[in-house]
Amino acid sequence: MARLKSFLLLLSLLCFVPLCLCDTSNGGKLCSGFYARSCPQAEEIVRSVVAKAVVRETRMAASLLRLHFHDCFVQGCDGSLLLDSSGRIVSEKNSNPNSRSARGFDVVDQIKAELEKQCPGTVSCADVLTLAARDSSVVTGGPSWVVPLGRRDSRSASLSGSNNNIPAPNNTFQTILSKFNRQGLDVTDLVALSGSHTIGFSRCTSFRQRLYNQSGNGRPDMTLEQSFAANLRQRCPRSGGDQILSVLDIISAAKFDNSYFKNLLENMGLLNSDQVLFSSNEKSRELVKKYAEDQGEFFEQFAESMIKMGNISPLTGSSGEIRKNCRKINS
Repeated sequence: MARLKSFLLLLSLLCFVPLCLCDTSNGGKLCSGFYARSCPQAEEIVRSVVAKAVVRETRMAASLLRLHFHDCFVQGCDGSLLLDSSGRIVSEKNSNPNSRSARGFDVVDQIKAELEKQCPGTVSCADVLTLAARDSSVVTGGPSWVVPLGRRDSRSASLSGSNNNIPAPNNTFQTILSKFNRQGLDVTDLVALSGSHTIGFSRCTSFRQRLYNQSGNGRPDMTLEQSFAANLRQRCPRSGGDQILSVLDIISAAKFDNSYFKNLLENMGLLNSDQVLFSSNEKSRELVKKYAEDQGEFFEQFAESMIKMGNISPLTGSSGEIRKNCRKINS
């Protein structure tokens, strides 16, 4: 309770102080009041478009959260994921983690178009992704937090970075943790941020290995709860059907809550990268237990870890640019 009160006090201070101290002329630091004068309606525009998109398709909230994550793990939170291939740009959308699975780009386009009408050349695509991620949590019942702003957009993308830096569903615990550590994130961030899998879906191709050939010996993952595994096999065949979807959280797939962690306690995590949080490391196992027991603790840490992830290597000051169209660099 004391930790929660301290966190709420910190959030209240963050809500006030940056509006007073944010100096957009000095470059360098992110702050929540970055657009207070240049585009005061920016956050409301993002919030409104996200809310309407999720009403149309509940899955979109998870898709937008995932875009932010996949953006920040490659070159930092710079909007590089949004760039289409053109000229010297080879799009990150074609990487293994993103191809045929990353989605929500049309919603980002809608947000950016509305921002350009109201505040031309002001709000970056990188900040749009960061705000949309926060609002996707809120609109599905999850926590809110004050988003530091002032990121600028990259003029490059990294296909190799996308292929190498983003954890894969079948990675070992240590490989996943190492990829988080390289971004300045720790095991607590890993477990808390993985909790975003309380909403959304995953493709058959991402968990088929667990059902049929977990260790390359033609046998399934025996840590997977057997009745759950049998149900998954009915939806996900041994071959074909790569794009067939299954919910990441069988209890409440459309609600942002702590049931994801309760599933892990019952060996009912969909992805290998989910279940290893409980099965492969003592510290992460204790965090899973804590968040399964206390949703408030999870929400608090998720907000802290999202802010931390959103601060990975942002472009600020005169670096990068403010794209007019999130899909291409300014000419």
